[in-house]
Amino acid sequence: MEAQPAGEAFTIFALRTTANREDQVMDFVVSNAKKKGIEIYSVVRPHGMRGYIFVEAATRADAEQAAFNIPYSRGILPKQVEYREIEHMLEQVKHDVNIQKGDIVEIISGPFKREKAKITRVDKTKEEVVVELLEAAVPIPMTLKMDAIKVIRRDTDDEDDSDLSDSP
Repeated sequence: MEAQPAGEAFTIFALRTTANREDQVMDFVVSNAKKKGIEIYSVVRPHGMRGYIFVEAATRADAEQAAFNIPYSRGILPKQVEYREIEHMLEQVKHDVNIQKGDIVEIISGPFKREKAKITRVDKTKEEVVVELLEAAVPIPMTLKMDAIKVIRRDTDDEDDSDLSDSP
């Protein structure tokens, strides 16, 4: 798309879509804007937000024209979106993640979504972990991004010590 002229205030519009079809709608909007020469500056699909994409356009008419007659598009919302309302979804903030070898995690994206796995290695520089599925007959190591997992249980030495102290 074109770079936005300096000094102009940008306008952001929310485009409703069919859930899980956001990427397809984005592709259609971009190709429509290029083909028709519509002033669309950016199209954004925030991670984890289903059913909506955001279109930055010169005017409301441009945004509506870019979304016109597109499959899985449900229309532009009547109210313009302020940048501060969606800022937290767009800007990446570095979080210090506490993931350790031996943690039991749930995979939250990809083909193994909702599967439970055990962490065998952590690479913090690449932000990747190597896991083995718990329910698999043969343990196969898989490398995943840290944002594709969620820690659900942690094996700690404290639990083992408490079992020993209860016995006579």
